Amino acid sequence: MNKYLKEYKWSHIGAMLKNNKKDPKVCSEDFKGRLLVISGATSGIGYETARLYASHGADIICINRNREKSEKLCNELKTEFHIDCSYILADFTRLQEVHAVGKRLVELDRDIDVLMHNAGVYLTKKTFTGDGLEEVFQVNYLSSFILNYLLKEKLSAQAQARIIYVNSEGHRFAISGLHLDDLSWDRHFYTGAKSYGSAKTAQLLSMYPFMDYFKDSDVTINAMHPGDVKTNMGENNGKIYQFFKHNLINPFAKSSVLSAEALYYLGVSQALDDSNGKFYNFTTEERPAPHALDEELGMRLWEKSLELGGF
Repeated sequence: MNKYLKEYKWSHIGAMLKNNKKDPKVCSEDFKGRLLVISGATSGIGYETARLYASHGADIICINRNREKSEKLCNELKTEFHIDCSYILADFTRLQEVHAVGKRLVELDRDIDVLMHNAGVYLTKKTFTGDGLEEVFQVNYLSSFILNYLLKEKLSAQAQARIIYVNSEGHRFAISGLHLDDLSWDRHFYTGAKSYGSAKTAQLLSMYPFMDYFKDSDVTINAMHPGDVKTNMGENNGKIYQFFKHNLINPFAKSSVLSAEALYYLGVSQALDDSNGKFYNFTTEERPAPHALDEELGMRLWEKSLELGGF
């Protein structure tokens, strides 16, 4: 029996559908000389977000898999916006590389003003990494947890910092909640939507213990749905999924520039100085699905994440 069903309200679904049609609020505040660290910045939402932050004077450190694309991006941002841009290569399907990234960021001799977790994957077939973990969970959630955990002391020692999850309304697909005792999907039927929803649910649940850790600092952690925009996510799946995406999703998708506007607002606007542990649809605050509000499960996820993350 699904223990969350009684908590669902049609009004929340109606609000989501209404909010999906809204444009994001726009922030015109400067960010000159501040630092954005962002994963998955060579295409789509990450690319447009890096460009927008750079256009406002921010320096950029991007965490990507591809060296050639990373060099091209940094050269572009340096030339066009005269900012500092560097990159760290890492494949989030390898936890050793995630830990290496975290240690390099801890050793930075400057503050990280915005830490943005944007890298993600959507798979229609159950796939496991070399670490023995289901890939969508590892890439979309566990890697971001590890980076937050490694950086928690550095960030809390700063004057302020904002952590942002590029999350998704897709967390609602995990309608029965996160199955911590079956992360390998041995006893539950696997689908791309359910695995993706579970990983995004885990991101939302992880906000509660991180908020508790950061309670005596000026570090905030929030999540957002980046809108129904056109991205490259899922292009590595089979022909049936690609046909569905190219013919039924992409023609109606908005520009990822809108996602960048929302992420700049969430990362920079003074109007959100006190926003913490919130979920936004673009820039409109929204109530997540009931299973993503289970703080007790969030604490159990914290313990499981420490174990899986090698801490």
